[in-house]
Amino acid sequence: MSPLTQILSIDQGTTNSKAVLVADDGTVIARGTAPVSLTLPRPGWVEQDAEEIWASVLQAVGRCLAAGGRAADVRAVALSNQRESVLAWRRSDGAPLGPVIGWQDRRTTEWCTSISTPANATLVQQSTGLPIDAMFSAPKIRWLLELAKQAGTPLADVCVGTVDSWLIWKLTAAAEHLTEAGNASRTLLYDVRRLGWDDTLLDLFDVPRSVLPEVRASNAGFGRVSGVPGLPDGLPVIAVLADSHAALYGQGCTTVGSAKATYGTGSSVMTPTQSLQLGQSAVPSTLAWVTDRPTYAVEGNILSSGAALAWMANILGLGDVAALGPLAEQVHHSGGVTFVPAFSGLGAPHWDRSAVAQLTGMSQATLPAHLARAALEAVAHQVCDVVAAMERSGDLHIDVLRADGGATRSELLMQIQADLLGRPVAVSDLAEVSAIGAALLAWHTLGVGTADRSEELGHRFTPALDADARDRARQSWARAVAGSRGCPDSR
Repeated sequence: MSPLTQILSIDQGTTNSKAVLVADDGTVIARGTAPVSLTLPRPGWVEQDAEEIWASVLQAVGRCLAAGGRAADVRAVALSNQRESVLAWRRSDGAPLGPVIGWQDRRTTEWCTSISTPANATLVQQSTGLPIDAMFSAPKIRWLLELAKQAGTPLADVCVGTVDSWLIWKLTAAAEHLTEAGNASRTLLYDVRRLGWDDTLLDLFDVPRSVLPEVRASNAGFGRVSGVPGLPDGLPVIAVLADSHAALYGQGCTTVGSAKATYGTGSSVMTPTQSLQLGQSAVPSTLAWVTDRPTYAVEGNILSSGAALAWMANILGLGDVAALGPLAEQVHHSGGVTFVPAFSGLGAPHWDRSAVAQLTGMSQATLPAHLARAALEAVAHQVCDVVAAMERSGDLHIDVLRADGGATRSELLMQIQADLLGRPVAVSDLAEVSAIGAALLAWHTLGVGTADRSEELGHRFTPALDADARDRARQSWARAVAGSRGCPDSR
């Protein structure tokens, strides 16, 4: 095999699309990126444009190839993608039938509450591992189908899919309507035990099977590239992973007790489990990937982390989120200020969409630096909540938390994380860990062994806060969260 043979790995995220060329030894040859916009048409609504997402992928791929790669050296394509976001399009011509409804969107919250009877909650949780919540895809699909019906689109002409399905459709020139099992497992329609769409769940969410894509294992092949500018026709799309799952794979977290936290717009804390664990924790079970067998995990989804930092940077009039860290470094504590960024409610382990954002503990002595530090602490506290819930569920103990994502560039945030967690945080030096995780799965599928990436950690942060101070900080956070949720004991 030529040493120049590469995998083109595309990572389509919430705010940008990335493309990297990964050699067979796991090294990155070239990279490219392009932004993707979000629109907020109403409070709680989060939308994107499907064609803009596709255009950003093309732009990222073009920039990657221009940065030093050659299309002639690409052996195959791999894909990772933002999860739970969903869209509908016409089967006949590929035209989108409305917006991409983002994973943060909560327009279906009231409807989800209306169907969340104890029996339905148990049914969904026992089949999918997940709670009935507006973050997941099924309620959004129902909303999109109603929109298509109002527009007079025949049901036979409707395709629905998560972002991986849309990109596969576009990459293969509408030849394939497919999705990957890990992405399917986030829809509330897929039975993670039987590994298939579930008719009872389809009935509950009023989603006809005919609009859904075929589900394939993560490395089962997803068609061939056709008509994509800059890429030769016939390239196989070998591997697909949801982005958080791809980060888990890229971080080398494949054994029980290893865990990663991805700090993005929201955050994902995930750890593999020996078997599927349903109903044992406030942190949901999920399907990480399927190869020769399914690999399960438990995962806590945090709704607002990078988004919380961006909000605080904007409120403080900072030009960039990166400016929060230097500002926060001007003080050694938050001065009693606590920030609960429940803009869309709270995700794991609380799953309380009625929770409201709160900024408490301010006084005349409060400085902008205290607010900046409180925002960093809010991100770290939410991760601590998830880890604590994971460890309460059984024998699991996480010795080291492996971290990736944009916010890990803040050394102060990572030190705060280690301090509040009470254990080391190892930050990956892989800037595109989700894309690399998908590429590594593709190489393994091709029978090419790559270097173990789990030891490629850029810096380890060890706790410097004493246990008493840590306990006081965590108790103060818990009181603030209780107040955010309207709990009477918040005083």
